[in-house]
Amino acid sequence: MANQGNKSMEDLMQKYKARLEGKLGTEGVEPSEEISSKSYQEFRNEFLPTHFNIYEKLCTLSEKILKVKPDKKKEEAILNALKITHMNVTPAGVASFAFIAPFVIILVAAMIAMLAGSFFFALFFVITGFCMIKPLQNLPSSTAANWRLRASNQMVLCIFYVVTYMRHTSNLELAIRFAADHIQPPLSLDLKKVVWDVETQKFPTVKESLESYLETWKETNMELIEAFHLIEASLLEGDEKNRKATLDRSLDVILTETYEKMLHYAQNLKSPITLLHMLGVILPILGLVILPLIVSFMKGVKWYSIALLYNVGLPLLVYSMGNKILSKRPTGYGDTDIGEMKEFKKYAYLNFKLGSKEISLSPVWLCFIVGGLLFLIGVSPLIMHLFISDETNLGFGGLDEVSTCLRKYCLLDYRIGDEGKMAGPFGLGASLLSLFIPLGLGVGFGLYFKLKSKKVIDIRNKTVTLEQEFASGLFQLANRLGDGSPAEIAFEKLGQSMQGSVTGNFFQLVGNNISRLGMGVSQAIFDPQNGAMKFFPSKLIESSMKVLIESVKKGPKVASAALINIARYVKEIHKVNERLKDLMAEILASMSSQIKFLTPVISGIVIGITSMVTAILGRLSAQMSNIQGSGGAESAAGGSLVSGFFGQGLPTYHFQVIVGLYVVQITYVLTVLANGIENGSDKLNERYQLGRNMYKSVIMYCIISACIMMVFNFIASKIMSTSLLG
Repeated sequence: MANQGNKSMEDLMQKYKARLEGKLGTEGVEPSEEISSKSYQEFRNEFLPTHFNIYEKLCTLSEKILKVKPDKKKEEAILNALKITHMNVTPAGVASFAFIAPFVIILVAAMIAMLAGSFFFALFFVITGFCMIKPLQNLPSSTAANWRLRASNQMVLCIFYVVTYMRHTSNLELAIRFAADHIQPPLSLDLKKVVWDVETQKFPTVKESLESYLETWKETNMELIEAFHLIEASLLEGDEKNRKATLDRSLDVILTETYEKMLHYAQNLKSPITLLHMLGVILPILGLVILPLIVSFMKGVKWYSIALLYNVGLPLLVYSMGNKILSKRPTGYGDTDIGEMKEFKKYAYLNFKLGSKEISLSPVWLCFIVGGLLFLIGVSPLIMHLFISDETNLGFGGLDEVSTCLRKYCLLDYRIGDEGKMAGPFGLGASLLSLFIPLGLGVGFGLYFKLKSKKVIDIRNKTVTLEQEFASGLFQLANRLGDGSPAEIAFEKLGQSMQGSVTGNFFQLVGNNISRLGMGVSQAIFDPQNGAMKFFPSKLIESSMKVLIESVKKGPKVASAALINIARYVKEIHKVNERLKDLMAEILASMSSQIKFLTPVISGIVIGITSMVTAILGRLSAQMSNIQGSGGAESAAGGSLVSGFFGQGLPTYHFQVIVGLYVVQITYVLTVLANGIENGSDKLNERYQLGRNMYKSVIMYCIISACIMMVFNFIASKIMSTSLLG
């Protein structure tokens, strides 16, 4: 009988195997060792940045051209970084690209330098190429560190969502799915990968898949591993009270550890920030004071050589130092970038009505026009030089025989350079007009970031207010449900009793949807057209309401207990977040003063001093030329020697453009760094802060520079007039 049963089973298996082969049109297909989930790949392609795909293609191409294999120790580190960032490349591809890319840069730069005849360009790009090798080798690791920063910013909320779900449904896989649906990438991508690895049979259970993922955080975030281990331990608890206590402990662990790590981070942050401020702001700007004199004595150094140093080299150095500081930031509390949500993307545009139609225009066009017009004014001296033949007579402020333009203050003031070519513009008017170049860039970018984030940040601030009030509202809702009131009646009564508050408006909207539109509780909250969540975009509130909907099915008492715990968790998270802000207050205040005051003021003073020095050098050169022309052979020789010694100097026009661009760049870098330290990876607040800081700092710099240039040039004119009369 047993043999007949086995035979029948084999016949049945063969029958269905033959049917499957017929449907699939293949025979004897062996399962591949690595199964790729189409859904996961689609999700990965949707949320991974575009430059990741470009980098993957470049690494793959480099590996085909010249395969360079890293040593085993580096290969293991690269593999771990690639796993964290979900990039489909090999360690050999990374090493090959790190070798080929600098070689190509050096080769192309050398060819361009040979054609241009500039040894400085060749040397600069050769050094740059060699300096790129190490960063390119470590690019996956630095990308993984940035990924960890963004992911760790969501870890407290991740544990919160998992614990919240598992308090009423003890299922780890469903809890991970719930958390993945309510947090933003990149951590949502990581959690979805955990589930996909189980579905594609890479791991037999979600616990093993989760353990494999947690290994990537072993060196940086042990509190996350400990919290998840406590969550897994709750699955083995037979007593319901002990199970919930273990879940509560997991959230307490990550909150406590986060506070302690942020405390140490804040204590250790003062020295790197001071170093960054000195190397990135104070020393470069003060160093610019002596550069015009250096250029006067070193005729081979041109303005574009200084521009490469200050507008390419130094910003990259400051940016890399800032990234290193941010990479050590522990777990934080990131806010949701609601500007990336489909329903709120329209608020990032300029919306206006044309007849019956509503038109949405990207702010980039308005900012391009405004910034472009200001930039055009800034380059007008260069344009005027092309069409005006007798530049030396363009000036204002009365006659001055020793001035190169025969006036006290020159507009353009182009002079014959050391190689017999026209150099300039040296005039005060051109220097003042040059301020419109950084002004155009600062106002253009600042206006773009402000318009793109202003409406969205207002919506989120309203939501943040609701989240802060929501804990007390949840307590009241939990108490009413605990007294036996149906959820429909509880929402309506709470909306009336809390009228005037943001939370009261939320409850009132839910109650109105139930009583007037005849909706159920779930529809009243989540309806795409009229649901309350449409007007209050908060993942925290959304997840709380979803837990309410699920727990109400198990009875009002269960729902009441779930809401009380959610309210307690929200209060705890808010409390720890406020403590962390207190820890960072001094450092952030220092960085804010650098961005808004110190950098523009110091830079403006430097420009004024440089303008005065350049004006004095120009007048001395002209005076020495007059001595050459009117004196004897001995006077002519002395005048020629002194005139050659002073040289033409660096035009204030070019110098100001270099400094102005550096102010724009350093304002951007410091704003991104300050936001990263305070809020972690919060792109919406980053755009908002850039919108506030960019144009304010640049406008202050331009006003201070203009005032000091005019005052110092007036002083220089008086000094030179007095000395000549003497």
